[in-house]
Amino acid sequence: MKTAITEMFGIQHPIIQGGMHYVGFAEMAAAVSNAGGLGIITGLTQKTPELLAKEIARCKEMTDKPFGVNLTFLPTVNAPDYPGYVRAIIEGGVKAVETAGNNPAQVLPFFKEAGVKVIHKCTSVRHAMKAQSIGCDAVSVDGFECGGHPGEDDVPNFILLPRAADELEIPFVSSGGMADGRSLMASLAMGASGMNMGTRFIATKEAPVHENVKAAIVAASELDTRLVMRPLRNTERVMTNEAVERLLVKERELGADLKFEDIIEEVAGVYPRIMMEGDMDAGAWSCGMVAGLINDIPTCQELIDRIMGEAEDIRQRMNAISA
Repeated sequence: MKTAITEMFGIQHPIIQGGMHYVGFAEMAAAVSNAGGLGIITGLTQKTPELLAKEIARCKEMTDKPFGVNLTFLPTVNAPDYPGYVRAIIEGGVKAVETAGNNPAQVLPFFKEAGVKVIHKCTSVRHAMKAQSIGCDAVSVDGFECGGHPGEDDVPNFILLPRAADELEIPFVSSGGMADGRSLMASLAMGASGMNMGTRFIATKEAPVHENVKAAIVAASELDTRLVMRPLRNTERVMTNEAVERLLVKERELGADLKFEDIIEEVAGVYPRIMMEGDMDAGAWSCGMVAGLINDIPTCQELIDRIMGEAEDIRQRMNAISA
C-alpha cells in the first residue's frame, strides 16, 4: 500500500508506532520497522542525549529499515537538554522525528538542514494548521479516544479526521482508537495517509514492558480508561486502577483548589514501576479506549500482516459493493 506517508518515510506499510514513555525502546522500534511500519524510539525516556545516541545505535544493530525518534517538548521549569537530543538524532542518522507537546519551531531548521522529516502530534485542527505553517512535513491527528494527552477539545476521530482533511495540505495520519484493518481503512476513507498506534503496540510480544501491562490491556474493555488532570487542563487518558480512582477522588474533593502537588504521588515517576516492574496499581499510565479492541498479544510482524490483510479484505468488499 503506497500513500504519502509510506513515500515520505520510506516504509512498506502506512503504520507508525507512536512514541510512548518507557515503551519506545530500541527493541520496540526495531520490531515495528522490521515488520514494515515506522518504529519510534521515545527520546526523553533516555535520561541524557548520550543515552539516546546509544539507543539509536542499538536500534541500528536490530534493523536496517527506517525508524524514528519521538521528541516531546514539555512545559517545564527544568527543560531537558533539547539541543543535545536534536544533535544525537541528527548525528545518529535518524531521518524521521515525531515531535509532540509544545511548538517545535526552534528545532525545525536543524532537522530540515539534516534532511530529517518531522511529523508533529496534534489534538486539534488549529494545532495541525500551525504545525503546517511552521514547516512540519506531516502531522499525527490525535482524537479524543487516544491514550495519553487528548487535549481539551474532546473531538473524536470521526469528526477530527475529516476536518483535518478539509484544512490541511500536508499529509497526516490518524491516532487514537487505531487497532486493526478497519481502523486503517476508515482512516484512509476520512483523508488520512496512514495511522499511528500506541496502545495496540504495547500488547505485542516484542514490547519491552512487564507481562502484567500486556495482560491488563487484553483484559480491559473500552470502558476501563479514565481522564485525569482535567482540572489542571493537562488531561491524560489512563488505565483505571486503585491509584487512578484515588486521584479522581482528590480531584472531586479539592475542586478548583486542586494543585499538581496534590496528585504528584499518583502521576510522577510511576512509569518504571508499572512498565518494568509490573506494579499495576503504582499510578496513572497512558492507555487508549482502543484497549476494548485488543484481545491478543501477537508479534509486531503478525499484527501488521494481519492489519494489512484485513485492509485488503475490506477494499475488496467495498469494490464488490460499488460494482
